[in-house]
Amino acid sequence: MKKHPMAGDIVIATFLVLLELLSLFDMPRGVEPWAFWVVGAALVGPLVIRRRDPLLSAYLILFGAFVQLLTHGVPDVVGTDARVRLADFALGISLYTLVTYVGRKQAALYAVWLAIGTAAWAIWRIGYPGAILPTLVIVVIFALCWVLGEFTGARKAYHLEVERRLALLETERDQQARLAVGEERARIARELHDVVAHAVSVIVVHADGAAYAVRTQPELAERAINTISATGREALTELRRLLGVLRSDGDESELVPQPSTQSLAELAERVRTIGVPVRLDLSGDLDDLPAGVGLGIYRIVQEALTNTIKHAGSGASAEVRVARIGDRVELDIADRGSGKALANVVGGNGLIGMRERANVFGGTLQAGPEPTGGWRVHAVLPVSTA
Repeated sequence: MKKHPMAGDIVIATFLVLLELLSLFDMPRGVEPWAFWVVGAALVGPLVIRRRDPLLSAYLILFGAFVQLLTHGVPDVVGTDARVRLADFALGISLYTLVTYVGRKQAALYAVWLAIGTAAWAIWRIGYPGAILPTLVIVVIFALCWVLGEFTGARKAYHLEVERRLALLETERDQQARLAVGEERARIARELHDVVAHAVSVIVVHADGAAYAVRTQPELAERAINTISATGREALTELRRLLGVLRSDGDESELVPQPSTQSLAELAERVRTIGVPVRLDLSGDLDDLPAGVGLGIYRIVQEALTNTIKHAGSGASAEVRVARIGDRVELDIADRGSGKALANVVGGNGLIGMRERANVFGGTLQAGPEPTGGWRVHAVLPVSTA
């Protein structure tokens, strides 16, 4: 009904028409059949467009009600057969619609016209003082329609405001995620810059050594040249990644040695000193990984253990497994604790950073709660020297 409001309005109009058919068995005295049906159509028909064009619908129904004053009842006999038709409930529905969808100002003007028509009907068809009680009943009905319209309008406005705020929050969340990705990429770019700078320094040092030893110690010079070749290939690989990651000029940072898989044992020990038992399992040849891949592995493990410390709760423990299998490295970091890592579920910056690091090297990363409790991070990073 919300997606197709006219369908709901057709149902309401049809219901009133069915109720009006009951009046055929007791046609009001002094009413021509054609007038009965024309007025009924004028009262009920505009309900079909009451939400598409509330003002037009309301005043068409009001016009039908004033026509009813001239065509229904016995004009020369006061108090005879002056009854309310079931189709007259369309007036209350119109008042409710104006309060809900248009506003109090237009609804108040419409209520004034309703008051005039009600007074004319009561005095002309019933007479004083018999008109007092029916008038009060009709006023109460219209008042209830107004109150219901106020309630529905307030709820509708509240829902619109909630939807607006949710849309704003989603926009802010997306912006924060993009900013977090940008910051993480800038950080990765600076770290890869350090890796490449280190590789270039190694090349320069070995090239100088080879130049001095090329005549006196050719074997030493050959080893230096081989080291230069291997280091240059690795530097080219890291440089390609750097150019792919870097989107804008970042702040220059001090060149410092970057951690790698060889630093994981020290990282695990630091976490143990905090009070979180960590089991570290390293397998495969992890020493000759490209420096950028080694750094990415270290940062993913570091961020996962940081989330364990923050969110796993008291009595938490963690298990870290890093294995090189052929041309890929698999990481599996799982924790056990009483806490709930809700921040990760929503998409915290730490999880965004881990995924970004995996994507930089063409890998994948999944993170989520375990069925038995705790949190698990699983990543696969390809190792390629191409």
